[in-house]
Amino acid sequence: MAVLLAVMDAGSLSAAGRKLGMPLATVSRKVTELENHLKVRLLTRSTRNLTLTDAGRGYVDACRRIMDDIEEAERAVTGEYSEPRGQLIVTAPLVFGRLHVVPIVTEFLQAYPEVNVHLMLGDRIVNLIEDRLDLAVRVGRLPDSGMIATNLGAIRRVTCASPDYLAAHGRPGEPRDLGAHQCVSFDFLAAASAWRFRIDGTEIEVPVFPRLVVSTAEAAIDAAILGAGIANVLSYQVEAALRAAKLELVLQPFEPAPLPVHFLYSERGRLPLKLRALIDFAAPRLRARLQKADAALTARRRKSST
Repeated sequence: MAVLLAVMDAGSLSAAGRKLGMPLATVSRKVTELENHLKVRLLTRSTRNLTLTDAGRGYVDACRRIMDDIEEAERAVTGEYSEPRGQLIVTAPLVFGRLHVVPIVTEFLQAYPEVNVHLMLGDRIVNLIEDRLDLAVRVGRLPDSGMIATNLGAIRRVTCASPDYLAAHGRPGEPRDLGAHQCVSFDFLAAASAWRFRIDGTEIEVPVFPRLVVSTAEAAIDAAILGAGIANVLSYQVEAALRAAKLELVLQPFEPAPLPVHFLYSERGRLPLKLRALIDFAAPRLRARLQKADAALTARRRKSST
């Protein structure tokens, strides 16, 4: 069952083998043995992909429930519900995780020596259930789901440019002025050709005409520091550059509503003590860090507007 679920989650026999540390031939044999045991075909195999048969879909759903029950039983017998111990798998955005989550997790490990943490940093949204993750840090508005969300604060979306660029090209007075400016966009936060601003109490998308489009916020910030143009990023991503006066804020009165930050975790079953311990430990510390960062940004905004 575990091998079959790994195949479906990974999307192929070979990818499942890499994830499980198992030869491809062994993965294929175990799936075939399972089909022979059940006397029914579970997968339709082609050169490009794998698809579940009707019988396979129902069986895979049942397998997930069974494996979850087994995991729950193992947690109980190993003492995860009596004291915090075991491994936690946590995911967070790349830069946010490096700046804010890593320091807190380091403190947590010192306070709870029986708990280990696997911290996955990346900007790709992963599925907590399918990837068997314990906790996610999410920046942005959450879609409706069966997950439990704990609010941690909010992050601003800011617009900035280097002092040299502003000295050479002037400051935009309102978002529509961006049409006459060089812009640096990246295609993860939003569409590269439109940025969101609040104008007269309403959030709208303002077209921009980027001379440079990159794939990460870090590259956009580096280019803005070098004078390539105006960038639109999240406040924590540009915090160090603002503090070092390598970049300056513009269009502060038109910033869109802040994006919420949440812990996200599954509501299925009892919450293991190791996860409850991490949430209780990390949530107030993350809130304090976000409040401190927002206070510093507010002070910087006031200073730049005077």
